[in-house]
Amino acid sequence: PERMIRLAVWGMLPKNRLGRKLIKKLKVYTGPSHPHEAQQPQAFKLLEKYS
Repeated sequence: PERMIRLAVWGMLPKNRLGRKLIKKLKVYTGPSHPHEAQQPQAFKLLEKYS
């Protein structure tokens, strides 16, 4: 599932140096545990047929 999210975001970014820089900063976590508790990130649920 993390690859699907990464590819979806990559499709929305410009295909140049800036897009490559931004995609490197993207953090995708598969489980509920992550080191960013202070920022209150939102969970994204996928349909069962895709996961």
